[in-house]
Amino acid sequence: MLTDSHCHLDRLDLSKSNQSLMTAIEQAEARDVSRFLCVCISEENRKAVLDIAAQRDNIFASVGIHPCDVSEKVLPQSVLTEWSADSKVVALGETGLDYFHSQDFIAQQKESFVNHLQVGKQEALPVIVHTRNAKQDTLDLIKNDACREASGVLHCFTEDWDMAKQAMDMNFCISISGIVTFKNAESLRDVVRKMPLEYLLVETDSPYLAPIPYRGKPNMPAYVREVAEYVADLKGLSYEELANVTTQNFLRLFNRAA
Repeated sequence: MLTDSHCHLDRLDLSKSNQSLMTAIEQAEARDVSRFLCVCISEENRKAVLDIAAQRDNIFASVGIHPCDVSEKVLPQSVLTEWSADSKVVALGETGLDYFHSQDFIAQQKESFVNHLQVGKQEALPVIVHTRNAKQDTLDLIKNDACREASGVLHCFTEDWDMAKQAMDMNFCISISGIVTFKNAESLRDVVRKMPLEYLLVETDSPYLAPIPYRGKPNMPAYVREVAEYVADLKGLSYEELANVTTQNFLRLFNRAA
């Protein structure tokens, strides 16, 4: 059985297809997807994420503030700790650093990221990391403030092998999205070929970044199957082998979901 390790189910716009979110989940389940991690990015969408996770036993939630949602006022650790107590929460984030979309609040992004990492250490919760144009700062903060045992994941990975290796050396997983199927993603495919299986996850990042052949359309949770099949081919594995190992990795990392 397959796991979508990162999706934004509250962001899916299903009005044009005239279907419900639960129908979309059932369509994914029909394609062998057994678990979903619905990811929080802000104070504003936390309730929606938790409400969705509460509807089914196989949907889990994270809580946190995306770096692009960080402002002058950084969410304190005490609030993150309070949020993490919900029974459906299995991770903190997504958090991290994004110097591509915004350089207005770099100091605040770093403070927010450290807060997530330190609460993750205190609560033994893995941290979901978004990183863009911030390689060294991301690695430095993980090294200084992350918990090696609880660790975390660099989600929707698009960086180079050096960053992947350094992150895995600190016990962080690497999650691969539909980007790996894109024509210009050969460097990412090289990372996938090189990386050991025990750190590998797959995701949709739904509703964003739909894999080939759905590129340009809203990304559905069911499409993690395409990602998994593509990654399996890169690794010289059967789909069943890839699905099993990535699900076991998910359950090891996000152990509250187990």
